[in-house]
Amino acid sequence: MKYRMLALAAAWLLGPVAYAQSSVTLYGVADVGFEYLNHAVASTGTVAAGAAAHNLWALQSGNQSGSRWGLRGVEDLGGGLKSIFLLESGFNIDTGTMGQGGRLFGRGAYVGLQNEWGQVTFGRHTTPFYDFGVTYDPMAIASRYSVGAQDPYLGGARADNSVKYMGKFGGLSLSGLYSFNSSNQEIAGNFTNGRSYSASASYAAGPFAFGAIYDQTNRSAATALTTNSLIRRAAAAATYSLGSAKFYAGYRYAHAFNGAVLPGVALANTVSNLAWLGAAYQVTPALSLAGSAYYQNLRESNAGNPWLFVALVDYALSKRTDVYSTVSYALNRGKSNLGVNGFNDQLGVSSEAVRPGANQFGAVVGIRHKF
Repeated sequence: MKYRMLALAAAWLLGPVAYAQSSVTLYGVADVGFEYLNHAVASTGTVAAGAAAHNLWALQSGNQSGSRWGLRGVEDLGGGLKSIFLLESGFNIDTGTMGQGGRLFGRGAYVGLQNEWGQVTFGRHTTPFYDFGVTYDPMAIASRYSVGAQDPYLGGARADNSVKYMGKFGGLSLSGLYSFNSSNQEIAGNFTNGRSYSASASYAAGPFAFGAIYDQTNRSAATALTTNSLIRRAAAAATYSLGSAKFYAGYRYAHAFNGAVLPGVALANTVSNLAWLGAAYQVTPALSLAGSAYYQNLRESNAGNPWLFVALVDYALSKRTDVYSTVSYALNRGKSNLGVNGFNDQLGVSSEAVRPGANQFGAVVGIRHKF
């Protein structure tokens, strides 16, 4: 009788949990490949025009997709309302180390609510600009190589301390984000320090899709009581599907104010215009091809206005495993120092930099498994 009473009490206490419709999913990507670069210069800062250049061979993690593992969950609260969360950790499969500067959940960490009007989440998010790039970049923001080399903000922007909204209404998708400080340096008395906000809208109808986005980011400083330095970005892009082919076109405008500096530009307070065209083709259910060209006009004397060309071949061995080969060529003129993996000032301590005005070729052969 005592055991029966204990069982009834446990069932009464756990009943709401047992009947709640909830789920937690473990997922991830393991992506690794061999990379070859020519005209590579070991860089710990500014690269001189006459620096010695060499070939580079390397094993690289996260080429088509950043290697990661994560947990996502949802609980049905009733009345169409759900609670959701995501915890996503990036890692380097070639070394076993954590990505995103050693953060535990550097790729994303948020919790929030969802209903028919969309979802609102709180935490660390990818920005709407990144989501925009995944949709409208022919290379889908591949770590190697994509539009992210020409604009790192498009390629991997995340915001700490942020609130994000996403909603879909038929063919219309809306997104907005506000970050109190995108690098976790809130300062009393300086409400704009590190602040960022953005809003986007996309519409898809039949084979056609179009999107537009605006974003503003203030510079973040650890002690400043005034932070007027900022960068404003806006972009528009479209895709068109025709049978097994899909065509892409996009444009991004960026303007730096009050001492801010754009990637690849030595001077402050300049303007950048970035445009791209590309296409993808599904040859067979397993074999796909893609190619893209990116051109950036940097409004700085002798900036060089670099080009980046990318081509991809991908073959699916199964629904979860594929092999791929990607090649890229960065074409520089003047003082431009764009490499296939980005401008020198974005690479940090690296052996992937190029001399100002030099060109660079890169190629990756790899394998990716999704679980």
